Amino acid sequence: MLNCDLHCHSTCSDGLLSAAAVVERAAANGVDMLALTDHDDLDGLAVARAVADDRGVAFVNGVEISIEWQGLQVHLLGLAFDRTDAALNAGLAGIRSGRIERARRMSADLEKVGIHGAFDGAMRLVANPNLVSRSHFGRYLVANGVCRDTRSVFESYLVPGKPGYVQHRWARLSDALNWVHGAGGVAAVAHPGRYKLSRADMRRFLSEFKDLGGQAIEVMSGSHTAEHVEIFGRLAREFGFLASRGSDFHGPDESYVDLGKLAPLPDGLTPVWTVF
Repeated sequence: MLNCDLHCHSTCSDGLLSAAAVVERAAANGVDMLALTDHDDLDGLAVARAVADDRGVAFVNGVEISIEWQGLQVHLLGLAFDRTDAALNAGLAGIRSGRIERARRMSADLEKVGIHGAFDGAMRLVANPNLVSRSHFGRYLVANGVCRDTRSVFESYLVPGKPGYVQHRWARLSDALNWVHGAGGVAAVAHPGRYKLSRADMRRFLSEFKDLGGQAIEVMSGSHTAEHVEIFGRLAREFGFLASRGSDFHGPDESYVDLGKLAPLPDGLTPVWTVF
């Protein structure tokens, strides 16, 4: 089976390595096919493709789109699309707008619990100010000794009901799917095991996703447990979804798993890359 990693990030969003360095690391790790999926941004794709071509790695255009479904932030992966598509680019620009103001509000909320300077600290850690995110705030909290690592940050801060969480207006599910499909791409649900949805709500979400033309679900994710893999493998078969595999790599020492190091997809699933 091909070693495909279809979910990773660079400094164009909240990763720690440049787009070129991400591809270099993937090639060194034996990745056969790679998708760079920065949050709501396509800026790294051209450089990543050029390096991938040079290293003999098949490259797939990718993006991780932030959407809102019934008040919950969910992420979709767009894969194998035309990165010059006007509607897709306009939609992503709309999502990016307002992130800096959101960051100021997050910082003000953290001030209330005695964490000072978070906005300036997060902005020093971001390569693209328009894509300042919770990850950059998390790195600031770790660097200042508030939390031991970025995973523990999201147990105490920056999530619903905790200090530093500020809701933001993301795209609708239907809009995101229209952008991806209009650009000729395939849409997949990213790391479904991370969302705080009941089993019934997850089934409702997946049904709506499928009814709107969604084609795939990320079964193998760096943040998925063995139980998640079993659950979402079963749901992929039930709903007729293609299965995706991605590390969600953000950087050395800050990721659940390195590029290309996930276990293979379970038997009986159709890999999403068969349609590329």
